[in-house]
Amino acid sequence: MRRTILLAPILFLSFHAIAQSTVSILLKPDRVFDGEQVFTNYWVLVDSGKITAVGAAGSFAVPKNCSTIVLKGQTLLPGLIEGHSHIFLHPYNETKWEDQVLKESRAERNARAVNHLRATLKAGFTTTRDLGTEGLMYDDVGMKIALMKGIIPGPDLITSTRAIVATGSYAPVSPSPDVTLPQGAAEADGVAGLVHEARTQIGKGADFIKVYADVPWAPGKRASPSFTEAELKALVDAVNSSGRYVAAHAVTAEGMRRAVEAGVKTLEHGDQGTREVFELMKAKGVGYCATLAAAEAYAEYAGWVKGRDPEPASVTEKKVSFKLAVDIGVKICMGGDVGVYAHGDNAREMELMVEYGMKPLDVLKATTSVNADVFGIDQKAGRIRTGLPADILVVEGDPSVNIKQIRNVRLVLKNGTAVK
Repeated sequence: MRRTILLAPILFLSFHAIAQSTVSILLKPDRVFDGEQVFTNYWVLVDSGKITAVGAAGSFAVPKNCSTIVLKGQTLLPGLIEGHSHIFLHPYNETKWEDQVLKESRAERNARAVNHLRATLKAGFTTTRDLGTEGLMYDDVGMKIALMKGIIPGPDLITSTRAIVATGSYAPVSPSPDVTLPQGAAEADGVAGLVHEARTQIGKGADFIKVYADVPWAPGKRASPSFTEAELKALVDAVNSSGRYVAAHAVTAEGMRRAVEAGVKTLEHGDQGTREVFELMKAKGVGYCATLAAAEAYAEYAGWVKGRDPEPASVTEKKVSFKLAVDIGVKICMGGDVGVYAHGDNAREMELMVEYGMKPLDVLKATTSVNADVFGIDQKAGRIRTGLPADILVVEGDPSVNIKQIRNVRLVLKNGTAVK
């Protein structure tokens, strides 16, 4: 016998029980965004944690023991993918980065990460790519294992472990040259040093490697390149040979150029990107996580009030570089550097991507199918497609027209089980 349910807020708490007690669930939203385009009058069938059928209404057989859920006025999407997160960090206006690394215990930071992962999932992000443990060694790998075992709730986690920096270039910075402080990333130098550190991180469970292609080198200084192009090329070759890829932090045009020429898969931040370097990124198919929300968060922590105060140069620089990358046709990924600001507020980056010049539909693509393709997880996430895990988000309204609707979460499925 089939059961038809009009999904309203009062029924959300019972959906988990429905998902557990029936063989199949037929979802009937007003529209489906499949990771590429929007369809109306489309159905999605979920069975045993997988998407088992997708198509126009009535185009596939519906099992007899299936529950039907009508999602009136709502849009069904693939679970979203956060492209740049730091699960062990929390907003810097709560605690400065240096104090988090030096003064918060390992137990506290891991406990916070559990809460951060839960908030991320409830916001509709069923996958997150973490860009460095910021002093916590390989704890992201342990967190990933806990998620896979179902010990804690959260999104699928793509891990980079420690990240790699040039010796003497990162932080925390000691006020005395005679005192050495613990660092927020792994120091390595030269071809042999970089390759050894990358292979160590891979052996510890890194899904990809993050390298800092440029850094300020000293507090208050402008960023400068960290490694030579030859060093970066050797790192990329070694990592690629393991079936993984390199993501590069770079804000300067020269740091970006060296990283792109070396063959990195994604480039993070890109504040000072030029036409030449963005054209190079397009030619080589490098994905770009612009982290717009982090730039605005930093400005706010320094006292800027958006809409009231003149725009800081850092925000203007970000707007200009991002719009240039969009206009040139760089492969735009969605990644906000969440952790600088609150986990669960991941949609902030999506809203700014629209505000800074992208179309809402293209932002949805960047947060689903584009991220999945660039990060190499297209067989697990990023699309509403038969055979993929039932990682599904349902929101009120149409975010392909108004991106702010992505916050109106009505339902989140992780492997077919309701988490919200």
